[in-house]
Amino acid sequence: MTESPERISISTTHTGSDMLEAIEKFAPGAVQDGVVDLRRLAELSGLKVSGTEGGFDTYGLLWAGKSKAVEARRAESFASLAPDAVNSMDWDSAENIFIEGDNLEVLKLLQKSYNDQIKVIYIDPPYNTGSDFVYNDDFSQPLQHYLEVTGQADSNGNRLVANTEVTGRKHSNWLSMMYPRLILGWQLLSEDGVMFISIGEDEVHNLRLLCEEAFGPSAFVAQIPWRKRTAKSDVPFGISQDYEWILCFAQRDFLAGASVERKYYQTDDYLEPWRTADLTKQTSGAERPNSAYTMVNPRTGVEYPHNPNRAWSITKDTFDSYYSRGKVIFPGDYEFLRISGPVYRVFKSEDDAKALAKHGSTTPMKSVSTQLPKEVGLSSDGNADIVKLFGTKVFSFPKPVSLVKHLLSMVPDKDALVLDFFGGSGTTAQAVLESNAEDGGSRRFIVVTLDEKVAEGSDAAVAGFSTISELARTRIQKVMHEPIIVSGHAGLKCCSLAASNFTVPLSHDSSQQSLLLPETLNTDALDDSIALEAFLKSGVRLDAHWSRCQVANESVIVAQGVAVVLARVLSDEICQGVLGLEEVHTAIFLEDAFASRDAVKANAYFAFKQANKTMKTI
Repeated sequence: MTESPERISISTTHTGSDMLEAIEKFAPGAVQDGVVDLRRLAELSGLKVSGTEGGFDTYGLLWAGKSKAVEARRAESFASLAPDAVNSMDWDSAENIFIEGDNLEVLKLLQKSYNDQIKVIYIDPPYNTGSDFVYNDDFSQPLQHYLEVTGQADSNGNRLVANTEVTGRKHSNWLSMMYPRLILGWQLLSEDGVMFISIGEDEVHNLRLLCEEAFGPSAFVAQIPWRKRTAKSDVPFGISQDYEWILCFAQRDFLAGASVERKYYQTDDYLEPWRTADLTKQTSGAERPNSAYTMVNPRTGVEYPHNPNRAWSITKDTFDSYYSRGKVIFPGDYEFLRISGPVYRVFKSEDDAKALAKHGSTTPMKSVSTQLPKEVGLSSDGNADIVKLFGTKVFSFPKPVSLVKHLLSMVPDKDALVLDFFGGSGTTAQAVLESNAEDGGSRRFIVVTLDEKVAEGSDAAVAGFSTISELARTRIQKVMHEPIIVSGHAGLKCCSLAASNFTVPLSHDSSQQSLLLPETLNTDALDDSIALEAFLKSGVRLDAHWSRCQVANESVIVAQGVAVVLARVLSDEICQGVLGLEEVHTAIFLEDAFASRDAVKANAYFAFKQANKTMKTI
């Protein structure tokens, strides 16, 4: 069969694919014919299978609709993000991101570019008090759900519904809304990342159980009380609920610091303690051709081909150097290590040095008390933050900026990438910007907020705002123009959830088989929208700097060494011109632009392969 360039999928990757890959890597034989063999997995791990001994009762959190919440996490998304250059500040070079849209869809879109990239997540989700709003995810009709989310169809009901007791499933509906979003957010955290979640008394108990279900009990760090107001006397029974809570969960390396939780070994051949680490990178061999090779154990001659989706983290040229220094461990080198392929050896001194350089200490989190200082402020201080910027209370009771700044200060990484996918009025963005101005840091943010309409007659409506997202974006822009911040804010890239720029096949809906269409570029798609989608779905981060050039009078946009070629009709001249761009290692062409030009496509693919570069289409 003739070789051809990879075609980038318009849909997001199944969110369980990484887990399947990990099972196959660390538990060979546990997956057979697409089915997990739990008994084999138990044998390899030394653990028992739940339900096989002592009856079928197991500990866990169950609620009505849980299975659909699991489906929601796994379901593919066919949406994209549309650039909003008008409201952006220095789009091409901006490193702060503001996204308007349903965070469930957005989190799926971020998986390929930001997996293991986020250091801090802070969210202030709906508290489920009966008067706030939650996301009513209807998973029974995925096509209709997609059409509503991307604005392609008009639904009679708004996707935001008041979560009142009338449904009879107040807590279940809230848990179903939170579960997939928490899982997807957790997958974005770096190995030393941390998540803070503000929550009220209505759901704090359920949220902690839900997080332990989603992340594992060992990820729990603390339940921090935050005093939101001083006591009042005119309350039922004389008991005033003056506190809310901040749940803190963290990835293993965050908790471990240099050595607390990590499993270190001390052996006769190396007196210094060491641990193992993954020897692959989350990038394909096509993107790192020097790292796409068959690794051979010099001692045994056993060969280990690279994973097509993950290249080795050391190149073929540097393998001998790493192996001679004892940095590469093969199966069989140590009887106590159960590994199916080569792994990397990391010495404790290397962990300590890395932590010290990054955090100023060998632990990634400052030692602090769960008793928050008074400086973090009350709810009234959050109102004051808003009034100071807008002159009126256009948003009621946002978290005070000082509270989020305090949480950020607990993570001594001044380069942290911070995500808030329940962005509300934009408090997190302001906290990041002010923290940088105060300590010289270079933290960056990604804020996602829904385009929820403001109430008629509210201060926000009177001030001219139609949605909360519009208010949040304006708040961020105002803060960026503050004198102490304006010179170092690193810009703002605004975008919104939208339909893909390509016609999406409807094969996932059996009732729509007669409507099957090939993926093809929409005729009204704009260049920047196409480029943003191509970058996002090929793994280029949203905060990557864009550079623009012309090749044979056709527009090309480059970011992180990836070029998106926007020519609607391709020729040998254009393809050769793109091949000659020195900073480009991967070029993405429009599949439609090769229509009736098979020879041009074949010539280009061969030329890129010969030049040790990657060619893709979308």
